[in-house]
Amino acid sequence: MEKIYVKEILEAVGGQLLGNIDAENTFVVNVQTDSRKAAAGDLFVAIVGERMDGHRFVQGAMEAGAEGCLVSTAPDSIPEGKFCVMVPDTAKAMGDLAAYYRRKLGLPVVAVTGSVGKTTTKDMVASVLSSRFRTLKTAGNLNNHLGLPMTVFRLTAEDEIAVLEMGMNHLGEIDYLVRIAQPDVAVITNVGDAHIGNLGSRENILRAKCEIFHALKKGGTAVLNGDDALLATLKPGAERVADPAGSDAFSKMYAEIDAGGFTYHWAGESEACDYRAVNIDDTLPDEVRCEAQTPAGTFAVEIPSLGRHMIYPAMTAAAVGQYFGLSDEEIADGIANFKATRMRMDVEKLEDGVILYNDTYNANPQSMKAALGILSNAPAARKVAVVGDMLELEPFAERLHREVGEYAAELPIDTLVTVGTRAGWLAEAALERDMEDVRPCQDKEEAKKVLAELIGSDTAFLFKASRGMALEELCAFVRESCGGK
Repeated sequence: MEKIYVKEILEAVGGQLLGNIDAENTFVVNVQTDSRKAAAGDLFVAIVGERMDGHRFVQGAMEAGAEGCLVSTAPDSIPEGKFCVMVPDTAKAMGDLAAYYRRKLGLPVVAVTGSVGKTTTKDMVASVLSSRFRTLKTAGNLNNHLGLPMTVFRLTAEDEIAVLEMGMNHLGEIDYLVRIAQPDVAVITNVGDAHIGNLGSRENILRAKCEIFHALKKGGTAVLNGDDALLATLKPGAERVADPAGSDAFSKMYAEIDAGGFTYHWAGESEACDYRAVNIDDTLPDEVRCEAQTPAGTFAVEIPSLGRHMIYPAMTAAAVGQYFGLSDEEIADGIANFKATRMRMDVEKLEDGVILYNDTYNANPQSMKAALGILSNAPAARKVAVVGDMLELEPFAERLHREVGEYAAELPIDTLVTVGTRAGWLAEAALERDMEDVRPCQDKEEAKKVLAELIGSDTAFLFKASRGMALEELCAFVRESCGGK
């Protein structure tokens, strides 16, 4: 982070200065929300959370060296030479400061959202752009109202471009994040069922994702999944979605997007895409190969990850790369050097032909089906799917779990182990479709007993569930049982 003077902080957040310091000459060089990491040069932000109030740690942060604090409650005292900036809402003020800092640096920004694959797409886009530019990307999936500002504060004058991921589970959240990021390029990976329990319909999920256009620069570029039926409604002349509730919310959304003057590129597999994967080979043990057909020509691509769905982040990255002037060779190299965020279809090959597919970071119906498809093509004699609850899907949870169970029963998977109450519906549906070996478990301890019976040579195991299920524990159990570390 470059230095920000207290005078700038006050102007950016509209705050009141507390403490006897020179606002024009006092500055900070880092923003910190964890008082345990507070150090000289820091601005500590006292976040008020559901379980913890950061104001408890204001004094300690300043004693540890922080130059000052962003607070909504004045501390009892302020040490000599330190300061506080008083605001009504510290989290919002941190976002306001991040928006100011992003404008101050002025570098290009790519914003990425979507129901499925946004972290993978963020990583792929960043890998491609890194072929030429010094690129900063969101770490992990720090993509919410606190994580995105902290990512912005990591930028320095040496960075040339930023790739920022945006998550949401309610309307209005992408709107907040995109006004901080102020992107030049907006990416939407797809519109799926993730968080449908909060939003009520896939149409409302489309509305939420399209908030990314609210602060896309006038005349900016959007890269969208050209094979997604709901995103296709954004194309000029396409049949558009009407609000299921009968309001004019969708007509307003389309009108605002049309007025933005944005350039569109469509990434995917169908003829509707101008960045299109053709001659796809997804039968290889460690990668997917294809050719990328683009407006500038065709070139070969090797994607170092499994699953046909990986062509979507690759084609999206190709579109973003060409927007920023990269050559075909630079784009292909960036895709080939792609490394996924941990627990996103990590592949481990152990002794005796045991393969572990660790895709435990999160799950929704679309990503669950994609992972099951990868397992079905695994180079192993026996294939075991270990899947758990998909969360935040109520009131649609039963139907969506059953759909995944029916899909699993159609695949050449030998054994289905389910973990959790909701996943029990998945198991029931698979049994109803005549899948022979289905083993429902209430919890991970019960699942360990089942897995102990299934561990053997030449076996591929898939582990996937929502983050709250922490199925990586079962992956570790199988690894350790097979002598791995």
